[in-house]
Amino acid sequence: MADKPRDHHRGVVLRTERLSPHMIRIVVGGDGLRDFACRGLTDHYVKLVFPHEGVDYPEPFSVKHVRETMPREFWPRLRTYTVRAWDPDALELTLDFVHHGDKGLAGPWAAAARPGDVVLMLGPGGGYAPDPEAGWHLMVGDESALPAIAASLEALPDNALAHVLMEVDGPEDEQKLGTAADARITWVYRGARPVGQALVEAVRALEFPEGDVQAFVHGEAGFVKELRRHLRLERGIPMDRLSISGYWRIGADDEAWRAVKNDWNREVEADEARALAS
Repeated sequence: MADKPRDHHRGVVLRTERLSPHMIRIVVGGDGLRDFACRGLTDHYVKLVFPHEGVDYPEPFSVKHVRETMPREFWPRLRTYTVRAWDPDALELTLDFVHHGDKGLAGPWAAAARPGDVVLMLGPGGGYAPDPEAGWHLMVGDESALPAIAASLEALPDNALAHVLMEVDGPEDEQKLGTAADARITWVYRGARPVGQALVEAVRALEFPEGDVQAFVHGEAGFVKELRRHLRLERGIPMDRLSISGYWRIGADDEAWRAVKNDWNREVEADEARALAS
């Protein structure tokens, strides 16, 4: 059988940094990223590839080929992470990982990563960048959306107005966010409350400026659903001015969430359509 072409990028860990108690930065590089290309979006993402240990995969390794030829239980696990920064000249890709101890797959990997470790990834994908013509920008998210929001703030022109609401566990998880824009940044502390509850209240209480708004709202699916309904029905933001998605869902790993996400989106859209028609 002829060799199947590789369908992934191969990076090597260059350095790591603990940004906060729950956020780890990994910078990867190497010649395996020469074909990596971003398109100017600020929510670019990659899917990290985690092959199962002890499984003899065909070479050259290909996710597509493995899925075509091997049982599902041997398929590599994929985890989606936002591109925090990409330097095409230095071939350096920066990824930030939320880390909550031993929970999950990618977080513990990032905590243990050392220079020289190999990283396989698919992508990048993406679909959002701040519109410089927008009257103002609304950016809302939990820790999983922090890399995209930070990249978006850096892309804003100096005449832009942005209201940013970021939910984290507590003040120790705040990060310095650089921007040339007039950015009103509010850190919302979760404490012992459910993820997103305090964030929904903060968005509802926000006094919206006049003018056309472009909104970016991402994070845990439950609060994203609440905020989508609020922004569409109560604030009247049209869908073409709204980038909104559940990056993850409480109680589901990445595979389980991807398996139901399309159905979940259709249910949300149907519910919204009924509300708009009533």
